[in-house]
Amino acid sequence: MSRKNRKKTAIVIGSGAGGATIARELQGKYRVTILEAGGDFKPFSLPIRKLARLRKSGMFFDERLIRLLLPNMLVEKSTDMVLVRGIGVGGTTTLATGNAVRCDGALKELGIHLDAEFDELYHELPITTDHQKHWTKATQTMYALFEQMGLDPVVTPKLLDASRCVGCGHCAIGCPTGAKWDVRRLIDQAVARGARLLTGCRVTDLAIQGNAVTEVHARRHGKKFYLRADLVILAAGGLGTPVILEHSGISCDKRLFVDPVLCVAGPLPELHQEQQLLMPFISQQDGYILSPYMDYLSFFFNKDWRLPMEHIASVMIKLADEEIGSTNGRKIDKSMSTNDHARMDKAVAQCREILSRMGVPPEKQFLGTINAGHPGGMLPLTTAEKDTLHNARLPENLYIADATLLPKAMGNPPILTIMALAKKIAAGL
Repeated sequence: MSRKNRKKTAIVIGSGAGGATIARELQGKYRVTILEAGGDFKPFSLPIRKLARLRKSGMFFDERLIRLLLPNMLVEKSTDMVLVRGIGVGGTTTLATGNAVRCDGALKELGIHLDAEFDELYHELPITTDHQKHWTKATQTMYALFEQMGLDPVVTPKLLDASRCVGCGHCAIGCPTGAKWDVRRLIDQAVARGARLLTGCRVTDLAIQGNAVTEVHARRHGKKFYLRADLVILAAGGLGTPVILEHSGISCDKRLFVDPVLCVAGPLPELHQEQQLLMPFISQQDGYILSPYMDYLSFFFNKDWRLPMEHIASVMIKLADEEIGSTNGRKIDKSMSTNDHARMDKAVAQCREILSRMGVPPEKQFLGTINAGHPGGMLPLTTAEKDTLHNARLPENLYIADATLLPKAMGNPPILTIMALAKKIAAGL
């Protein structure tokens, strides 16, 4: 085949929200190869009640051991929190609760408009609020309480086939019925169109000559190998992408945000919140959101959470933290600022009031473990890149398509916004 007629090739590193979206969009225009560090997603299948009995054994003493239960969940520790991300086909979307929230305000301020891309997603994806019809009495009561307190709760749009949802509460550990949508379906579509998916393939760095990536260096099954392509898309996530860039000689900004999450909980007999859809509604506050959420990480690894899950009421805080932090090699340097702590304290007080009104005495309330699952921001877009979506530090044939590009912490579920941004990047290519 002559070079003139040869179809261009593209390598997409990462198969999460951004990587899966751009791989599906590019396949056909390019011959796409998707490189994923993890393997196929394996949902948590054991009964929670049976496994909960093992907590007394002391085997759950470090959050990083969550991989014994969920091999696709990688937990790392920073100064005052644990950071959670998905490793495997579908990235963190397999472990997310399927929220389809639009939160592109900071991008719009830069002049980056994603209306067309969001419209496409609304037509392509099973986004619904019909799950409200299936809410348990406990969820209905909590929603009414939020309204009474002036917290303006809004039913969460979900990537969901509500008719298949059985209310098992396993949204964040693997939906057993397939009711929850995740981006593995985009990967399947890309592969059906001719894309190649390589799992267990960890990219270490990129070889750069002049103003182009010439090789992608990786390890698979313990062996080093390299790949070449006309175009390289880096979508390894807000923690993975900066590490690859830095190992390739491209500096990132020390602007890491992570959206810290903290649950405030307490005993409420036979509430059965563990059998409810996670995050069924959201209350948008100044710099954070509030939502009902059963925190599995705290349940297994936090000693304060020793009650049976069916007797726990839990309200989640998700904070838009200050963009201060970095990844140094593979070490994560991230802690909450004074302002972050002040806003978190305000949110905790609101959650305590919610639980008190539900009938949980203040002295019996307890906190979860601060964890974070939305890292990003270390090579943020600016007005200079509003048209190209391409940072001048990057070689001409290297683009980023994940939360690394986001200019600010959102304190909100980012999946839909990352997908819209990835669509716009793909359109420009």
